Amino acid sequence: MISRNLDFEDNTKVIDLYGEHGSNLKLIEDALGVDIQTKGNQLTITGDAAGIDLAQRACVQLYNLVQQGYPLESRDVEFAITILSEDPKAKIADIFLDNLTIKSGRKKISPKSLAQKYYVEAIRKNDIVFGIGPAGTGKTYLAMAMAISALLNDDISRIIMVRPAVEAGERLGFLPGDLEEKVNPYLRPLYDALYDMLPFDRVARLLERGIIEVAPLAFMRGRTLNDAFIILDEAQNTTSSQMKMFLTRIGFGSKAVITGDITQIDLDDKAQSGLVEAKRLLKDIKGIAFCTFSKKDVVRHPLVKRIIQAYEEEEDRKRQRLA
Repeated sequence: MISRNLDFEDNTKVIDLYGEHGSNLKLIEDALGVDIQTKGNQLTITGDAAGIDLAQRACVQLYNLVQQGYPLESRDVEFAITILSEDPKAKIADIFLDNLTIKSGRKKISPKSLAQKYYVEAIRKNDIVFGIGPAGTGKTYLAMAMAISALLNDDISRIIMVRPAVEAGERLGFLPGDLEEKVNPYLRPLYDALYDMLPFDRVARLLERGIIEVAPLAFMRGRTLNDAFIILDEAQNTTSSQMKMFLTRIGFGSKAVITGDITQIDLDDKAQSGLVEAKRLLKDIKGIAFCTFSKKDVVRHPLVKRIIQAYEEEEDRKRQRLA
């Protein structure tokens, strides 16, 4: 066991680093197996060399974030620890301060993991991007943020959000209402992300004018989509022909982001998932990027990460029994 001292200059900023009653430092202690004692602006970190190195990097980089006016929260500390554990040379500020500009928006949005940072960069640089990974990793949310940012900066003229209406347990024909009322439940997650980023009345106006469109995948057939940002969500539930149809709708000046989780395919024949096939067929085409997320990138409630881990372990056990 060894100890190392860290000294910080700004009294007010160091309080933000520590967190209320030292809560942020407690998170670092628990995650890295170190002990952190404070005396004014000085920290003393005790533990093994590896733990101390990571704790020091985390404290110094988080302090620099606070100095730049970043409103540090406990979840940011957790994300920072995860990022530095994955890549000790990572620069937290480059990730957390990469704010997507959303005028008149409700909040600042920035990546919270290395994978999310690469994803945002891929969307900026490529016309077609696939985001593949488990629920809660920010695939659709960040795509939506990028789309709204592009729209409000006049880089595109409209946003089109698409989902396949796959029947999972209930038949559409048995649900009440007309076609729009039947498919709306499948599109609700897209609306939720939209309302989280823009005021309700502004979203209503954009929807009414057709500048933002939310539609089932089947409604895309026969269209050519120019000057648009198109998001295809839950793409694991597209068939091969549906995926081909969607990708060939993209016109000039358009950008498409396709998101999905290949572990949650609701098709009767899982082998025919259009997302799985696209990953195999298109991975080497220039201008198309594939970004993969894992449970480490989950940014929802901490229990979500543990739930995903439990299901992954069960799948591994099933495969071992069948082997």
